[in-house]
Amino acid sequence: MKRILIIDDEVNVALLLSKFLTRNGFDVSTASSGTGGMEALKNGEYQLVLCDFRLEDTDGREMLRNIKIQYPKTGVIIITGYSDIKMAVELIKMGAYDYITKPLYPDEILNTINKALETHHALVEVDEEPQAAIVSEKAKTNTVKKTVFAAEFVTGTSRASKELARQIELVAPTNYSVIILGESGTGKESVAKSIHLNSPRHNQPFIAMDCGSLTKELAASEFFGHEKGSFTGALYTKIGHFEMANGGTLFLDEVGNLSYEIQAALLRTVQERKVKRIGSTKEIDLDVRIIIATNENLQEGIQKGRFREDLYHRFNEFSIYMPPLRERGHDIILLAEHFLKIANQELGRNVESFSQEVVDCFMNYRWQGNIRELKNVIRRAALLAEGNEITLKALPLEMSTYKLSYEAPNHFTQQQPVAKPYEAPEVKETRHDLKNAALEAEYETIIRVLREVNFNKTKAAEILNIDRKTLYNKMKAINLK
Repeated sequence: MKRILIIDDEVNVALLLSKFLTRNGFDVSTASSGTGGMEALKNGEYQLVLCDFRLEDTDGREMLRNIKIQYPKTGVIIITGYSDIKMAVELIKMGAYDYITKPLYPDEILNTINKALETHHALVEVDEEPQAAIVSEKAKTNTVKKTVFAAEFVTGTSRASKELARQIELVAPTNYSVIILGESGTGKESVAKSIHLNSPRHNQPFIAMDCGSLTKELAASEFFGHEKGSFTGALYTKIGHFEMANGGTLFLDEVGNLSYEIQAALLRTVQERKVKRIGSTKEIDLDVRIIIATNENLQEGIQKGRFREDLYHRFNEFSIYMPPLRERGHDIILLAEHFLKIANQELGRNVESFSQEVVDCFMNYRWQGNIRELKNVIRRAALLAEGNEITLKALPLEMSTYKLSYEAPNHFTQQQPVAKPYEAPEVKETRHDLKNAALEAEYETIIRVLREVNFNKTKAAEILNIDRKTLYNKMKAINLK
């Protein structure tokens, strides 16, 4: 029987949880303090711990740290009444399997516990497999399965990157729906592609859909398709994204921007695993894995009535946090080198390296646009570079007019501008004419506004006083995705 330890100083909560889990076939013990919980772990073997974040004598962070050090094979789920995504992400990064927010819902608790125990069982089986058997199996096949990453995914050396790769490897072979959380520009789509490439569906379609660019009127047609003549303007039969992705993976980006009505239709499709084109009476069976991405706090959206809670739980079978670029240490340079190779191919250039000043600048810069911003900075710098090395002259002016102090990996603090501002380089007359200067100014303005609104395209279009379609076209023209 699977053993679970509940650590909660609210006796009534612990008692109710204990009764509920016992009825569902678990062997449950309880402790009312952090000290009592560690003592219980010392005297018995548990597969899983449910620990309240707020305890009288300690907190969830300290408990998680102690459990992972002393009992690394024991899974931990944190219970919290403070629905703060940043704290939840921090706990998961520290090693928690997942978190549950109060008020507690029986189905959610049971679902999360079962998944945690399945993961624990799989990891223990791998860990306890006899070494001789492993060697024998390798001798038979002479092959070792390797994780395949999307072309634009760069496997870094930072701790955050290694953890990200581990999570991709863990969830890819399953059929779980996945929520990818993180700031705009962190590479959520490349992670979704990597999950697909390492899944049993890798030979089937991977269909990406940008929900942020959809109007309310077009969303239903894009999701579900339509028949010719089903509404004014339906001049031909259109296959929707669900149907296109059938058998494979459907990736929904910026899902928080969908209207409440479309969310309801989406929920029905996900639950019933059937889709019906607009204007058709025929239902089409679906076998689609769904991966969604968002830079918004969906739980906050639930509280404010902008996002359906039932849809959120349908999607949230597994969540992955994308660390911002500023937290990935030397990965910044690895990514810069990767994008430089691509830029050289695109532009027919042969720029080989970065000056030490540029390396220092990259390591110290905040990168509010994350990987997307880095990619565009490199493309621009490769075009402007004089010789085979990128120097500060080729970087955008704002990257050189202030200084950041870099103390250690994952720790950045902004300082005051340098006393002597960076002087803009002299530019050859043959490189810029009036038309190019105007385009350059437009490019810089679009980038600046997108950074200010954390790459929310709807808000950026409003500030720039253009419609969203025009913004997308301008972004496409400069290869800004």
